[in-house]
Amino acid sequence: QVQLVESGGGLVQAGGSLRLSCAASGRTLKNYAMGWFRQAPGMEREFVAAITWTGGSTQYADSVKGRFTISRDNAKNTVYLQMNSLKPEDTAVYYCAARTIGTIKYDSWGQGTQVTVSS
Repeated sequence: QVQLVESGGGLVQAGGSLRLSCAASGRTLKNYAMGWFRQAPGMEREFVAAITWTGGSTQYADSVKGRFTISRDNAKNTVYLQMNSLKPEDTAVYYCAARTIGTIKYDSWGQGTQVTVSS
């Protein structure tokens, strides 16, 4: 498994921006598709965005489409989530996850980073 560490969370006002980073160690990210998920208090964890191992294809939840951008730098073994036009409902713990190419399950997860958006 690959070890993942998220950073970049914090407190921001509505309309503001944050960029989350997910640094990997242990294995190269070239073997993995990557995703971002989030979990708000009292809610189930939900999908936010995903990117293929080449970075050539991305997917987004409808709730963040047009505001969030997922990207990756395989040379730096890092995945990013640029979050713009943040809303209070984006408040959650954000997790990055890795999925081995050819499988359907995300099997490596980071510890999460808190994002709080004030109104």
